[in-house]
Amino acid sequence: MNLQARHLITMLFLVCPAVGMAMGAGCAVRQDSATLMPRSPSSQVHTEATRPRVLAPGSIQTQRPDSEVEWNAPFELRPPAPTTKAILLVHGLGDSPWSFVDVAPTLVEQGYVVRTLLLRGHGTHPADLIGVRLEDWQWQVREQITMLQRDFPDVWLGGFSTGANLVLEHALEDTRIRGLLLFSPALRSNELFDWVTPWLVRLRPWLLSPETHPLQSPLRYHIVPTNGLAQFYRSSVAVRKRLKAQTFDRPAVIILAQHDSVVDVRYVYRIFERRFTHADSRLIWYGNPPPGSTSSSRVLVRPDALPQERISQFSHMSILFSPQNPLYGRDGSERICFNGQTDGDTAACQAGETVWYSDFDYREQGKIHARLTYNPHFDWQSQVIQDVLAVCGGVAWIMGASQDLPPSGNQWLQPVP
Repeated sequence: MNLQARHLITMLFLVCPAVGMAMGAGCAVRQDSATLMPRSPSSQVHTEATRPRVLAPGSIQTQRPDSEVEWNAPFELRPPAPTTKAILLVHGLGDSPWSFVDVAPTLVEQGYVVRTLLLRGHGTHPADLIGVRLEDWQWQVREQITMLQRDFPDVWLGGFSTGANLVLEHALEDTRIRGLLLFSPALRSNELFDWVTPWLVRLRPWLLSPETHPLQSPLRYHIVPTNGLAQFYRSSVAVRKRLKAQTFDRPAVIILAQHDSVVDVRYVYRIFERRFTHADSRLIWYGNPPPGSTSSSRVLVRPDALPQERISQFSHMSILFSPQNPLYGRDGSERICFNGQTDGDTAACQAGETVWYSDFDYREQGKIHARLTYNPHFDWQSQVIQDVLAVCGGVAWIMGASQDLPPSGNQWLQPVP
């Protein structure tokens, strides 16, 4: 997103007069609302409806179409025994339900039915985001939540990045939601001029040329059209507006990386301290303790610089994946070299040379950095989530009683000093 942000700043100075004229004339530069997807009566229908789109000509990136369907289509996992508990997981901009391939089984182990969805415009080709509106995504999320609530009395929501915005906005108005898991929630971008993207949608459909930049891999989009960025911005505005008016008083786990290149993580940290009021909520912070933070049993810190693994810093996406992931793990087959490096370093990365790992646009003399795509602390993180779910899924929480989390027995479970 940072590279697109540079083009956004350039475009701001080029088109500001035109935007100003449009605003002065009372004519907002926006797209008509896109047609909503047909209503699906069940999760199975939603899953089957996505398969033809994923398999459409131009969408398949490899010679393994069945694998690409698996990587991009929504899925549902169920525990072996009957349960009253379920959780909906919503992916971020440019991603797919496969973002939760490692998170989902850990939740099933806790007795949750795990359901995912594929947001409109995803899993096919980045250009399919051109006609999408935030309202389409909001409608999809509401529909899936409604279906879950018909079958399960205890429903949690989880989301990554833009998906976290969508589920948090819904949960703030729906008191039946039991709690939240928010991975790199993009409540506010760290880009100064993100507000201009809705005005650039028609003036500049792509901030980065799709002819000269890598568009996508079989797993995710590398760049998105301006409209995708505009709807991401609108999702952050919508959830911030709700947070100004109310607090979230149910349990939540929020997970942040200090050097996230997309999210203003210090803003999210402050929101957690002030607006997430439940005593059993936890914020996991990868990096150095946030400046000015007070000692809190609710905030847990682990380092993100791990030279023994050639990791300089964690990335926006890395928190989601296990080191054992076959595609994104330590020995995974997928390496993201499109990472804000020089052309020479990018070519060396693609040629298979030894690299270090970081978020987008981090550079250090004498080192080539690919994107970090896994979380060395994944098992510990999963235990923190399971501890919150175990306490807050019990009768005491449902009745409104307050109690502390039991000791985890993990020496790394430490509050911010």
